[in-house]
Amino acid sequence: MALIDLSKREVHCKIVYCGPGRCGKTTNLLSVYESMAEKDRGKMLTIDTKGDRTLFFDLLPLNLGTIRGFNIRIQLYTVPGQTMYEATRKLVLKGVDGLVFVADPLKVRRQSNIESLDDLRRHLQDYGLKIEKMPLVIQYNKRDLADTPTPTLTIEELESDLNDTLKVKTFPASAIEGVGVFETLQEISKQTVRYVANKHLLADMK
Repeated sequence: MALIDLSKREVHCKIVYCGPGRCGKTTNLLSVYESMAEKDRGKMLTIDTKGDRTLFFDLLPLNLGTIRGFNIRIQLYTVPGQTMYEATRKLVLKGVDGLVFVADPLKVRRQSNIESLDDLRRHLQDYGLKIEKMPLVIQYNKRDLADTPTPTLTIEELESDLNDTLKVKTFPASAIEGVGVFETLQEISKQTVRYVANKHLLADMK
């Protein structure tokens, strides 16, 4: 649920990056953070967990415009992907307004992608949300590995595994190289702002 700060005339939209462990969620957020001017971003907070991290920071992307005179502040989160941190993932998803699912292309991680998406669907249901009704994009990360000897899944295989029924927008990316990172963020930001305006802000102001 988006937060409305009347004193600052800001709408705070929460976008969470999900996916299996070590798929590139953290790299995505670090790439965004390091590319933003200090005046447009908040302080990054990090919770270190074994082999994974939970990150959070907010930013004020002026190119999104305003909603009824309210500036839009985007809060970006990652969730730890490893199985042992299921409770943390569920907690971070509370109040989510938009989602980026980051898929790992390694063939050995194929089942982890599927299980992670099922896990996301289940946690959303616990909060009374349906993944089909949420702003969502899928990022096929680590495409730089496709030209290496490392066995990787094709885009077609990833589509079949993850997007066959959802039919959401997808973005090939290499977060470590900064490719596709901002395209992913731009699309989910636009979807999320529309969702918040239609479901929350405009309704609250009637």
